Amino acid sequence: MAKILERRKAIRLRKQGKSYNRIKKTLNISKSTLSHWLKDYPLSKKQLKLLRSQGEESRIENFRETMRAKREKRLENVFRKAERELLPLSRKELPMAGLFLYWGEGTKVMNKSLIVTNTDPSVIKFTLFWMTKILNIPKHKIKMSLHLYKDMNIKKEHQFWSKELNIPLRQFRKPYIKKTSTTSVDHSGFNHGTCAIVGGDVRLKEEVMMGIKAIANKYNQKITISGAWLSG
Repeated sequence: MAKILERRKAIRLRKQGKSYNRIKKTLNISKSTLSHWLKDYPLSKKQLKLLRSQGEESRIENFRETMRAKREKRLENVFRKAERELLPLSRKELPMAGLFLYWGEGTKVMNKSLIVTNTDPSVIKFTLFWMTKILNIPKHKIKMSLHLYKDMNIKKEHQFWSKELNIPLRQFRKPYIKKTSTTSVDHSGFNHGTCAIVGGDVRLKEEVMMGIKAIANKYNQKITISGAWLSG
């Protein structure tokens, strides 16, 4: 619990524009630990500018910013390579991509609709594409459900997801509001809560789950649905 509290303090100080050195001295935490905790919290250009007059602290932050820029350039090259080699997906690959996504992120209970829950809008967007374009579920029959924290602006978050997904607000169910606040979240990715996309009927769910089972059995794996082991 102590480590969790220290991590929250470190993130809070970082968001305030504090340098690694300042946070290290304040919390007595190693730079390697801070590097892991704060890797998703770079300083803005304005915050870096404010540190330039602070000597060593500024040089360290500038070095980290330079390394971050190099890493981003390297990742951009890897991304372009992936675009050339992997895309576009074929008519057979797109359904398979959806099956693997559902295998990892979907609800497996058989007597329910297809449900994928995630904090990442890009995951929900692809799921929406898969459901409507590949599984032919009418878009107006897709339902959305948000899991939010008690200190979030419910109306604002509904508007965010509605705009991101191009889904009208009337297709959003009543949200589930967690009793905890966003300050209890110890990792990034929950800025807009969790979104669940719901579509299809039980028969379509059976087709998806049996497709996953066929893949699992082919490669000698076992999967569980509703607590019961399924094997070939």
